[in-house]
Amino acid sequence: MKILKNNLSKNYKIRTEMDFPVKGIEFIDINSLIMDGDALSEIIDLFVEEVKDKGAEYIIAPEARGFIFGPPVAKALNIGCVPVRKKGKLPPTTVECTFDYEKEYGKDYLELPKLVDTKYKGKKFYIIDDIYATGNTLKAISDAIKKLGGKVVGEGVLINIKELNKNKKLFSIIDVNESE
Repeated sequence: MKILKNNLSKNYKIRTEMDFPVKGIEFIDINSLIMDGDALSEIIDLFVEEVKDKGAEYIIAPEARGFIFGPPVAKALNIGCVPVRKKGKLPPTTVECTFDYEKEYGKDYLELPKLVDTKYKGKKFYIIDDIYATGNTLKAISDAIKKLGGKVVGEGVLINIKELNKNKKLFSIIDVNESE
């Protein structure tokens, strides 16, 4: 993996694991970045700086690694955080909608929970996730929010795999290519 852009103040080690979770996939392990207090703090600060002027009313944080960044960014901005869960992780009465999408290694299902005391319609959301690979997770979440009448005011990721999505415009802290 070759790092093309790094907005962090140091070059932290990012581990990769070949053939995980299935053969042919190179898993990017962000644990070294979240285990280091300085790196984690800087990541949260960079996301806060990116989101603060977007008018977001909620951060959308997809399971599982989006959960790491979404809540502290939302707290810093004094806005809500909506955890997007894998299908079956929420009680049925709390699910607003369920949708599927294609991952690098198969189909998956996510669920948006109902917002407390309000609806998605007319609300503004910023999506934060860990890695942008195929982009299908962010696209599926964005499409679901729009279908419910909400507005996505931005998308941001910790790591963007540029060779898989050369034309996508989104905020990223680190850009990489896997094949180099």
